[in-house]
Amino acid sequence: MRNKTTLITAILVLAVALSACGPAAVASSQAKVRSLSVTGVGQISLQPDIAYINIGVHSESPTAADAVAANNTQTQGVISSLEKFGVDKKDIRTSNFSIWPNQQYGPDGQKTDLTYVVDNTVYVTVRDLTKLGDLLDEAVKAGANSINSIQFDVADKTEAIKQARVKAVTDAKTQAQELADSAGVKLGDIQTISFYDNVPGPLMDAFGKGGGSPQAEAAAAVPVQPGQMTLTVTVNMSYEIK
Repeated sequence: MRNKTTLITAILVLAVALSACGPAAVASSQAKVRSLSVTGVGQISLQPDIAYINIGVHSESPTAADAVAANNTQTQGVISSLEKFGVDKKDIRTSNFSIWPNQQYGPDGQKTDLTYVVDNTVYVTVRDLTKLGDLLDEAVKAGANSINSIQFDVADKTEAIKQARVKAVTDAKTQAQELADSAGVKLGDIQTISFYDNVPGPLMDAFGKGGGSPQAEAAAAVPVQPGQMTLTVTVNMSYEIK
């Protein structure tokens, strides 16, 4: 019985000892690591090399059948002119076809003429921007009277994104070292890295021009200025400091 009592006492003493040192051990293992966080930015300027544009034909006639027939003929002429100019068939896609009645009213509010309106629009990809102005003029001469929403873009941004990421990381590293030197600490291992690619979408340039007139046939090539695009990458990095 005495041996059993001694064993129980020893166990209780050990448990108390462990509970006393437990919180200190936990606190030591959870000691907060000092860190330094920086944000680096890398930018690359790009020259657009491709354009997207909506080219269409707008027609009106007293009957729906006549409006559709006239629009079909005129639209086919526009598409043929684009193909003759060198635009691949795969780069010409119908984006809209619509027909609706257009009721006219007189000054007294009474109904007068009723016409039917037909719009047929094709979405065209232009891969040679040096010819874009001439292409627009050719489309107008062929009967296009609704041209809008020119969008300039870069066909392949892969290499530019890589370059911007390298710039962003380099910028972050430089900032981290400068801050560490100023604060009198040393940089340890990198703890975290995250990044965000801000890849610009197509630049839109609103444009409109009616066509099919002798004046349009005599016009010079439409001046088109694609400008520049800026691709930005942001990198967030966290270092352990000593």
